[in-house]
Amino acid sequence: MELEVRHLRALCAIADAGSLHKAARQLGVSQPALTTQLRRIERALEGDLFLRERTGCRPTPFGHAVLGRARPLLAEMAALVAEARAQARGPRLSIGSTASRALPGWLRRLHRRLPDTETSLVVDVSANALLRMVASGQLDVAFVHEVEGSPLTVPVGLELRVLMEREPQFVSMSKDHPAASSPVVALRDLAEDRWTVDPSVDGEWDGLRRVFAGAGLDPPVLHADYHTATSLIVSGEAVAPCQPTSGPRDDMAIRPLCGDPLAVRLLLATRPGAHAEVFEDLRAAYREAALRAAPYRAWLRHHASPLLEAA
Repeated sequence: MELEVRHLRALCAIADAGSLHKAARQLGVSQPALTTQLRRIERALEGDLFLRERTGCRPTPFGHAVLGRARPLLAEMAALVAEARAQARGPRLSIGSTASRALPGWLRRLHRRLPDTETSLVVDVSANALLRMVASGQLDVAFVHEVEGSPLTVPVGLELRVLMEREPQFVSMSKDHPAASSPVVALRDLAEDRWTVDPSVDGEWDGLRRVFAGAGLDPPVLHADYHTATSLIVSGEAVAPCQPTSGPRDDMAIRPLCGDPLAVRLLLATRPGAHAEVFEDLRAAYREAALRAAPYRAWLRHHASPLLEAA
C-alpha cells in the first residue's frame, strides 16, 4: 500500500484527538474503519505508530517521527490547494482577525484599494489558530493580539509587523459601579468584584492571573464567552478587561487601569512577501477606531502617543 495524503491526515487527526473514537468522528468515518486504516498504514511503514491505552492512544517514538514529517507535508498541500484555487477564481484576499473595532474601517479601505479583489473575513478568539491558518495557506493575513507575558506560537516562515507594541487593556463595568465615577481606576478599587474572562482567548486568563498575583489580589473569576460576559457586566455582576477601543455604551463604563498593568501587542502576520500593502490600511483603520473612543483618546493624549501625531 502506498501512503496518500488522506492517510497522513488520519494519523494527525488521531494524534490531535488522542483517541480513535474522537478522530473517527472528526473525519466522518466509523471507528472500525479508521482502526483498519491505521493497521494498514502501520503495516506499510513496518512499525507501530500509536500505543493503544484504556484512556485513548498516544504516538510511539516512531509515531512522533512520522508525524513530524507528515504535518509540514499536509500544510504544504493545503497551501498548494489554496493558492491554486485562488488563481483559478481570480484575485482574493482572505483575512483573519481576533475581535477588533478596527475591522470595519480596515475592510472599507481594502475595498477601496482593491476594488476587483474578493475579500473574506474569519474572526476567531484564538490568535494561535489564525497564525496556523496563515501558515497553511487558508488565510493570507491575520491581525492578532499577543497578551503581554504570554507569547504566541508563531509558525516558522511567517512575517510579523507590529501595529502597537503595547496597547493598554482597560476595564469594563456597569454604569452604576462606584469606580465608574473616576477617570482612571486602580485594581484595588475592584478587589471585591468578580471578574469575568474568556479562557478560550489565548493568554488572556494567564495574563490576568499574573496581574492579580503581582497586586496581591485573588478576586473570584467567572469564565464566560463575550456575550455572557457583557450581560454580567451590565447587570453589575462582574467586571472585565477590555480593548481600549471598546464602546461607547449607555449601560457600561470603560475606564483605564492605573499604571496600565494589562497590555497586548498588536501584530499583522503574513507569509513572506505577501500583501504587505494592507498594513498601512490597518494602521489607518486602527487610528480611526482609537480616536473615536473617548477614554482611549484621552489616554493617548496623556501619554503623548505617536498615534495622535500620525492623525
